[in-house]
Amino acid sequence: MDVPMRPEEKKRLNWENGLYLAPLTTVGNLPFRRLCVDYGATITISEMALAQPLVTGSAEEWALVRRHESEKMFGVQLAGGFPNRMVPAAELLAKELGPSGIDFVDINMGCPIDLIFKQGAGSALMDQPTRLGKILVGMNRALGEIPLTVKFRTGILNNKPNAHKLMPRYETEWGVSAMTLHGRSRQQRYSRLANWDYIKECVEVAREAVKDAGMAPIPIFGNGDCFSAQGYYEAKERTGVDGVMLARGALIKPWLFTEIAERREWDISATERLEGIRKFAEYGLSHWGSDTLGVNLTRRFLCEALSFQHRYIPIGLLERMPPMINERPPSYKGRNELETLLASPYVGDWLKIAEMFLGPPDESFTFSPKHKSNAYGSEEAQG
Repeated sequence: MDVPMRPEEKKRLNWENGLYLAPLTTVGNLPFRRLCVDYGATITISEMALAQPLVTGSAEEWALVRRHESEKMFGVQLAGGFPNRMVPAAELLAKELGPSGIDFVDINMGCPIDLIFKQGAGSALMDQPTRLGKILVGMNRALGEIPLTVKFRTGILNNKPNAHKLMPRYETEWGVSAMTLHGRSRQQRYSRLANWDYIKECVEVAREAVKDAGMAPIPIFGNGDCFSAQGYYEAKERTGVDGVMLARGALIKPWLFTEIAERREWDISATERLEGIRKFAEYGLSHWGSDTLGVNLTRRFLCEALSFQHRYIPIGLLERMPPMINERPPSYKGRNELETLLASPYVGDWLKIAEMFLGPPDESFTFSPKHKSNAYGSEEAQG
């Protein structure tokens, strides 16, 4: 039997007070991560990369794991269902990028979409502890000193949560260096709020197992519905997690990191929001290039970002605080024309905003958001 590398044999992950941006498919690209770092994110991670295309040398897949120099604590998220795919991918990441290129590798055990699930990957791994254990132990060895982390859900079915059975084993048996629990099942998707009571229960079970084993506790993060500084600190205090991973909240308002770091709710002006959009455009051209292809990619991903950001309601217009992520607001008139424009749900207006920084699109350019109406619940966005 393989003996896993213990977390103390790895580089130590110092995530105390870390502000962690979730792995976000399509929208968690390098320019968006740079923007979040500007706003205060201290832990960032790639979009979900698939193990098999990485091993076969797919340029598109390897582009997903590129890091920007501003990302001081950066991980790569990997998806795959079997040891014979995941372990070689881990070996390649360690060889090609090494401890100076990546600070940790995260296994995606949360993705609910059928395409991934049917391949035995993503949330499907939660019902396969034997296979999961082989993946974790094998990857841990292949990564050497690079820490291995996991992100997972409460379980596959609403009425059969099993995260509480896996969490005591992640560190003690399989040598994982940090874990993040999204408080929803695969079946649930975003149909109701995340279950932070269950997250609390899981944290307690995991901490007890580590204590019994005489091991040092590893970081445990929770994930689900955080949309304000108040919500962030209440979740930490209530459940005992070390931090809260930010996903949809950061997509709708990337300045959420600033709010949490400064423990305040920010009534950000439309001009300040537009400056963030300008930065994204600048970072996009820097990343994808300023030729026609690069400009079109930047325009597309900027519109993807606006498909979430337009759902932000200025704090000055709210009837009560703090704002809640699941509230669907009525349309409103902003405090000036720009604020009204930034609230528009229409693609034509998003293109108009993009045009301010990228010029007019050519006639062949079309845009349809990948995560339609998904600021409230994207089953694909989160890895």
